[in-house]
Amino acid sequence: MSVISKIKSNPKLKKLALSMLIPTNEHRPRLWVRLFLNPFKHKKGAGSIIRSRTRLDVFPFNQFVLGKKSVIEDFATVNNGVGDVIIGDGTIIGIGNVVIGPVNIGNNVMLAQNIVISGLNHNYKDVTVPPAHQNVNCKEITISDDVWIGSNSVITAGVTLGKHCIIGAGSVVTKSVPEYSVAVGNPAKVIKKYNQSSGLWEKFIP
Repeated sequence: MSVISKIKSNPKLKKLALSMLIPTNEHRPRLWVRLFLNPFKHKKGAGSIIRSRTRLDVFPFNQFVLGKKSVIEDFATVNNGVGDVIIGDGTIIGIGNVVIGPVNIGNNVMLAQNIVISGLNHNYKDVTVPPAHQNVNCKEITISDDVWIGSNSVITAGVTLGKHCIIGAGSVVTKSVPEYSVAVGNPAKVIKKYNQSSGLWEKFIP
C-alpha cells in the first residue's frame, strides 16, 4: 500500500494531512503546496499557458494535467480537490470558466466564456444536515476531442460529450450528447446531427 493510500484510509492521518495542505475554511492549497509540491507533481505540456489571474486550486493528491499548447484564460478556476482534471493538447479553457474534477477534456476543445463544468454534487437528502456539510457524489465528466461549448453553459456530473459535438450558448447539459451533433437548451437536447453519407448537418427529429 502506498503512502497516499495509507493516509486516505486512516481518518486521523487524513485530517492531519489535509490541515497541512489546506488552510482552515478554505478550498485552495497553501502557498508552500503551490510553490514546492505542485510543480513536481503536475504536468504542464510544452507551449501551454496558464494566465496570471487564473485560480488554480490543484492539490498533490489528485492529478492535474495540461496538454501541449493549451491555454487557461484569466479568471478561470480549476479544482482537482475531489477528482483528477485532465486537459488535452490545443485546448482553450475560456475566461471565467469553472472546472471541478473529476473531468477529462480531450484535444482541440474550445470552451467559451463563463462555463461551469463540475463532476461534483453535494448530497441533500438528510434534512437535519445542511447540504454544505453532507457528503459529496462525484461522477467523471468526459469531453471528447474537437468539442465546442458556447458561453454560459453548464455541464453536469457524469455527462459525456462525444467527438466534435457542439453545445449552444446558455445550455444546461444533464445527459450525454453523441458525437457529431448539436445540442441546445435547458435541459440540452440534440437538434442537429452530421450525416456522414451526405456530408451535411441535418435537423434531428427524435
